[in-house]
Amino acid sequence: MSLIEARSLRRDFVVPQRSSFARARTQTALAETDLDIAEGSSLGIIGESGSGKSTLIRLLLGLDRPTSGTVTVDGRAVDASASARSLHWLRRQTGLVFQDPYASLDPRMTAEQIIREPLWALDIPGDHRARVREVLAQVGLEPEMANRYPHEFSGGQRQRIALARAIAHRPRILVGDEPLSALDVTVRAQILELLIDLRRTTELTLVLVSHDIGVVQNLCDTVVVMKDGAVVERGATADVLLHPSQEYTKTLLAAIPVMPAPPD
Repeated sequence: MSLIEARSLRRDFVVPQRSSFARARTQTALAETDLDIAEGSSLGIIGESGSGKSTLIRLLLGLDRPTSGTVTVDGRAVDASASARSLHWLRRQTGLVFQDPYASLDPRMTAEQIIREPLWALDIPGDHRARVREVLAQVGLEPEMANRYPHEFSGGQRQRIALARAIAHRPRILVGDEPLSALDVTVRAQILELLIDLRRTTELTLVLVSHDIGVVQNLCDTVVVMKDGAVVERGATADVLLHPSQEYTKTLLAAIPVMPAPPD
C-alpha cells in the first residue's frame, strides 16, 4: 500500500466577476488526478507557474479541501474540513519547507523557538531543548546559534532553520514547495547536499515541487509533469527527463535552466 494516495482529486475555484450582472465562472486548478507515493520514495513535481503544483500539495497536506476526490495518508482519509486538533495525526506525519526563508520565519522568535514551535503545537513528548540542538546539528548549524534571531542569519542558514523546524518532530513525509529557488547558486548547492544527506540517512518520503531540473535529478526517484491542472506525464525521473514522451514535457525541459549536480 502506498503511503500517500490521491484518487480522482479535483479542485475548482469560483472566479468573481467585476460586474454584478455577470455570472461567476469556475476555474479548475486541478483536474481529476490519481497519485501513489510509496514510503521512502521521492517524487518531483514540475510544471509552469499556474500548472497546479502547489494546489496539489496543499490538497495532499490537508491544507485545502478538494472539490471532489480523496486523499489518504497511511490508509487514513485526509479531511481538510476537520478541526486543527483532529488533524494532529497528519501534522505529525508531515513537514513542510516553503520557498522563501525570509518570509517563512517569524522575526520575533529565536531559532530555538521557531524549531520548538511544532513540538509544542503537536504535543510531542521529550526534551524539546535537546531536540532543538540535535536537529540544528543535523542541518549543519552550531547548537549555540539557537538563541539568535532570523535577521542574524544568512539566507542559506535561514533555510536550514526552516528545514530543522520541518523535521524536528520526526515526520515520515517532507514536502518542499520550491525550497531552493530563493537561494543563490552556491547556497542552493549546499542545501541540496543537505537534503541528499537527509534522504541517505533517514527514511523520509519526499515530495518536492521544483523548477530546477538539477534538483529533481539529484533528489527524486519519480517525477510528474503538470500542465493546466493535469498530470501530462509521469514515470521514473531518468526516463521522463532524458526521454520525455510528450511534446509539452520536451518544450518545458528545454526552457528550464539546469543547475549543475553537486560534486562527489
